Amino acid sequence: MGLSLPHLIILALVVLVLFGRGRISEMMGDFGKGIKSFKEGMNDEANPPVTPPAQQIPPPPPANQATLNGETVIDSTSQPPKP
Repeated sequence: MGLSLPHLIILALVVLVLFGRGRISEMMGDFGKGIKSFKEGMNDEANPPVTPPAQQIPPPPPANQATLNGETVIDSTSQPPKP
């Protein structure tokens, strides 16, 4: 046994009396905004933004070399690595 049409009408009237017309329309508006936000979020996940490729960073100089103000400085006190 389900809800018949007269039962649904009585239920709608009780809800209308309890909450009032203004509060119900406000709740439905918030509900619609929530659904819209959810759909936008799902679309954002499906189509991720295109990011530019990462810039290539030059490798650091060897251990006995350093860069100072754009010039390569060689440390003559350290010994070259042994193979």
